[in-house]
Amino acid sequence: MEVARGQKPFAAVLGCSDSRVPSEIIFDCGLGDLFIVRTAGHVLESVVCGSLEYGAAYLEIPLILVLGHSQCGAVTSVVEGGAELPGEMRSLGVYIKSALDHAQGQPGDLPANTIRCNTELTVEDLQQSEPFLHELVEAGRLMIVGAYYDLETGEVTLLGE
Repeated sequence: MEVARGQKPFAAVLGCSDSRVPSEIIFDCGLGDLFIVRTAGHVLESVVCGSLEYGAAYLEIPLILVLGHSQCGAVTSVVEGGAELPGEMRSLGVYIKSALDHAQGQPGDLPANTIRCNTELTVEDLQQSEPFLHELVEAGRLMIVGAYYDLETGEVTLLGE
């Protein structure tokens, strides 16, 4: 009944729609604590950005966390097969291909590096999103950060630090 009166989440999470990555469980949160937006590969399309803008502007959420994760199927499909995915999945491929291009040539595992690059690029895109998110970040009223969730260990690591 308490959450029926309204919501005041302390963070928004843009995460992957992978069934193994439920943000509320990962962060041990209850009803009303998190504002969750999920897409395959946490791809940032206009409706997704609009949802996060709504959370930041109208719910005054002070933190957006972009959560990438190990073994992301959407990212792995682009790494293994290129951006030429069938149907509406093409938009996933186009978005993730940018991260793959950034990850090329980095030492280590290409899929894992692409997942991290995808998360970091999404954070950058959100930080520059005009007018709402960029202005809130500049005013110090919103932080946008990236993190990586390891499915095997259950650990979440902040990126960019």
